[in-house]
Amino acid sequence: MTTQPDASQPHDLTALEQAAALRRGELSTVELVEHHLRRIEALDGVLGAFVTVTPEAALAQAEEADRALRAGDGRPLLGVPTAIKDLVVTAGVRTTFGSVVYADYVPEVDDDSARLLRAAGTISLGKTATPEFGLPPYTEPAGRPPAVTPWDTSRLAGGSSGGAGAATAGGLVPFAHGTDGGGSIRIPAAACGLVGLKTTRGLVSRGPVGGDPLGMSVSGPLARTVADAAAMLDVLAQPVPGETYLLGAPAGSYLTAVGRSPSRLRVGRYAAAPVPGVPVDAACLAAYERASALLAELGHEVVEFDPGIPTDLRPVFEVLWAVLAHGQPVPPAAEPLLAPLTRWWRDRGTTISGPQYLAATQRVIDVTRRVVSEQAAVDVVLTPMLAQLPRPVGWFTAGGDPAQDFERQTHFTPFTAIYNLTGQPALSLPVAWGRDGTGPELPVSVQLVGGPGADALLLALGAQLHRAAGWGSRRPSVW
Repeated sequence: MTTQPDASQPHDLTALEQAAALRRGELSTVELVEHHLRRIEALDGVLGAFVTVTPEAALAQAEEADRALRAGDGRPLLGVPTAIKDLVVTAGVRTTFGSVVYADYVPEVDDDSARLLRAAGTISLGKTATPEFGLPPYTEPAGRPPAVTPWDTSRLAGGSSGGAGAATAGGLVPFAHGTDGGGSIRIPAAACGLVGLKTTRGLVSRGPVGGDPLGMSVSGPLARTVADAAAMLDVLAQPVPGETYLLGAPAGSYLTAVGRSPSRLRVGRYAAAPVPGVPVDAACLAAYERASALLAELGHEVVEFDPGIPTDLRPVFEVLWAVLAHGQPVPPAAEPLLAPLTRWWRDRGTTISGPQYLAATQRVIDVTRRVVSEQAAVDVVLTPMLAQLPRPVGWFTAGGDPAQDFERQTHFTPFTAIYNLTGQPALSLPVAWGRDGTGPELPVSVQLVGGPGADALLLALGAQLHRAAGWGSRRPSVW
């Protein structure tokens, strides 16, 4: 069941519309924050979006924002509610990394993305759910409700930014922060019918602590509209000294870029999963074909494309992922408290030698050069976003075998991790509706991939494609 939006309530407004209403004095920030806090209280038990809610801090910041608005503060997103993924540190706010081992951890510093969002005047209502250490593409943290898609609450919201996806699609916040190390922004965006951008490596700082040597994991936005995603990216894409991969200041506003339709582009498409032997669901292929037809109708040249991705790359990714599973330190006595999948990855990681890890990183650098060079023949690449529609709660972990769990993950999302390895920007964009059974219709997305630094182009093309698809006329029943 879905509903038609009537924009009669504050949560019906986009992030940019909420910001405009605040500037016009039609709402106060306190009223807006209180409205969304009430929605969290009413709906989060169903959606499983939040790990920690911070009403006192949010209302105090709302009062500050109202004073700033009265004084003429012109920050574009001043007073708009958001939420921060629980995989990044937040000063004075519990950060669990999705793990019972960190259930009481309160950092002393902010991740740069959290710092920048607060400096822009957005107001975090809390921390959104993530699986343990962000390892799988679903969000079922131990001891907590799973994060589910508001379009069918028997199905998972994806991961690892699953809480961010559920919160945004359910109208608990208008947009949310996420991270993406193997698809973790794009997968929840697809499961929840949202726009999700995996940003170019180095565009958004992952400081001041942690990070992975290859820069596979990046921060970025999840939003209901391309314009809202662009507005958040304008906040996040700020050069921070000391970053390992630093692109420098963007050439201009991403939100401004969204308002300009791109000139005729050459769009290369492929639908064969980069992981051998993985089939693609008919609904995902239908959305891919619809996007292809719409792009052609818009005047773009759509051609078949070989992305040049080696078929034997999966073991290389597994080496890197197993080592990255050690990104958060765990005392030996606490290892038994970890989820079976986490222990499986960490056990694998401990057996990998320094030379093996170096060989994997060198292979990725070689593949990156090859894939990026191949893409120079086109402006943008189009793929299915997922190979399956959102999976039922418990589907990945059924049977209790971590190896089988990972195999199911690979069959669910074979198109995403390659672009974390290459560092290219990739946009998850809902364009169609489909079913894989007797349940409700679900949003189905495609993936648009650009060359390094082409985030603005992807957002501009995404906005054009969304308009052509007539996207945005429905709301989920949990609304």
